[in-house]
Amino acid sequence: MRTYYELGEEQARLADGAVGHLEYERTREIVLRHLPPPPAVVADIGGGPGRYSHWLAGLGYQVVHRDLMPLHVAQLQESQLQQAQDAGARIDSAVADARDLDLADASVDAVLLLGPLYHLDQHQDRVAALAEARRIARPGAPVFAAAINRWAMRLDDVLRRRRYEQLPDLEKMLEPLERTGRITPLYPGSFVGYAHRPEELRAEVRAAALHLTSLVSVEGPAFLLGDLPERLADPEDRRVVLDTIRALEQVPELLGAGTHLLATAHAQ
Repeated sequence: MRTYYELGEEQARLADGAVGHLEYERTREIVLRHLPPPPAVVADIGGGPGRYSHWLAGLGYQVVHRDLMPLHVAQLQESQLQQAQDAGARIDSAVADARDLDLADASVDAVLLLGPLYHLDQHQDRVAALAEARRIARPGAPVFAAAINRWAMRLDDVLRRRRYEQLPDLEKMLEPLERTGRITPLYPGSFVGYAHRPEELRAEVRAAALHLTSLVSVEGPAFLLGDLPERLADPEDRRVVLDTIRALEQVPELLGAGTHLLATAHAQ
């Protein structure tokens, strides 16, 4: 994990390409359905280089950013200086483990957990991260937990991007991955992580004593469109793409058709 993130590529991932843009836009849309109004305090846990933190600060929220990677914290702090944000929009950022945060009980109005569950391959660690999010959230506060879909590699790397042409062993990895959820490295420095089944994510949220409000597919099958950049650039085509994703986002039979799942829960 550290080898992958120390390449520094996460900073541009959500801004480069139509698929990253779709993930970013849809995640913001889903989060805004449940966020309290600014200037509420939002904790962006495992927030990477801070793309969502900057977005929230720009909306007037007080943002607490924590990430395991020192590089990500440094990137966020550097981007704050470059953007010359005023004091009201500053982000409190520090290195921390999602399972053991330096934040007080019931101290935030919402929690974003959009990355940590990707990289905890043990059930007890994922539940611990969710429980820690619940601990720091005030009663009734929303907790947003993202997961990689169990079939994301088959759909994205194999079917969409045809990466088997460059990586002959790619398809051999699918059986153990889809059985265990563990994403092993394809090559030195490549992504490693954990991929959820939808019902597994539901169960872990509930095991952390959170009340599950919704579980949706973030991108749905739209990320497979070969002409996605052109469709998102055209206003009418963009509307159709997004409306279709929204119509399908909670259909049980189709939750596995996208690359990311997003659970919305509330602290009790």
